[in-house]
Amino acid sequence: MAEAAPLAQAALPRRRTGLLLFPALVLLVAAAALVSLAAGAIAIPPARVAEVLWRGAADPALARDAFVVLNIRLPRTLLGLLVGAALAVSGALMQGLFRNPLADPGLVGVSAGAGLAAACVVVAGDRLLAILGLPGPVPFLALPVGAFLGGLATTALLYALATSGGRTSVATLLLAGLALGALAGALTGILIYLSDDRQLRDLTFWSLGSLAGATWAKVWASAPAILPVLIGVPFLGRGLNALVLGEAEAFHLGVPVQVLKRAAIVLVAAAVGASVAAAGVIGFVGLVVPHGLRLLVGPEHRRLLPASALLGAALLVLADVAARLVASPAELPIGIVTALIGAPFFLWLLMGRARVLDA
Repeated sequence: MAEAAPLAQAALPRRRTGLLLFPALVLLVAAAALVSLAAGAIAIPPARVAEVLWRGAADPALARDAFVVLNIRLPRTLLGLLVGAALAVSGALMQGLFRNPLADPGLVGVSAGAGLAAACVVVAGDRLLAILGLPGPVPFLALPVGAFLGGLATTALLYALATSGGRTSVATLLLAGLALGALAGALTGILIYLSDDRQLRDLTFWSLGSLAGATWAKVWASAPAILPVLIGVPFLGRGLNALVLGEAEAFHLGVPVQVLKRAAIVLVAAAVGASVAAAGVIGFVGLVVPHGLRLLVGPEHRRLLPASALLGAALLVLADVAARLVASPAELPIGIVTALIGAPFFLWLLMGRARVLDA
């Protein structure tokens, strides 16, 4: 009992942080969205943005700003929120599923597999339509389906390779992920070689990641795949908490382990597939966000998963703002910005783990 008191006292700051975290994250998402709507080659004051959102395009004095905000920046911002939330939640899910803090959809090849499937839809789909005498290009609605199937196959294969006897090997996970990512990259390179000019532009967009092509059609096509994932993921929190102890222990605690694993794999595939189809391959969001939040709220997945969705949404929208402003009026691919943020964090994480192992 004497030992329990200091532990309980040590947990109080984290609990208090957890209570304040969600209101702070909601405010951060709102602020990031407002900055995204206001910033760009044509700067629009936040008060003007609020006026456009409130009054719409009915006022002729707001016509130009309303067009920019409602038709260009609002769908881009909403798509960024959806994709950022999906990638961050996917990273937290994979880390809980593999019981490995280094798991990330981009790092272990899931995003590359989804991108390869989307590239197949673009290149092979256009040729199939031409053979059938139908007009092209392939409808955008076909891309999330193809990317979902590619992400599902890659995640399932990765889990099968990295798990043996109920235990997941960290080394096998990383090496298998690197191998699958390299294979997907090589096959995507073949498709790039076989593509025409329009297809080449699309494939280049996917390889670097960007929200520049955001439209309302992409928002409406991506939302039905991403929103159910964001709604359903918190219900896996209890099972993921038990899974940290091991699959056998989780089973004895009443967790349907196989159902949990299948559900997590399908949700990751749906979220990553829709994200890749809409915005291309964007790395490190699923690695940085869950790790940063674990320092604040701990490993409790029922809080970590929804918090990851909020912080991932805000982080990606702010990264998109940076991509627009750094080289304005041109813009950087957003994948470059997230890599500049995530790669140093990943190196720091590896160095910390190496110091722990050496000790």
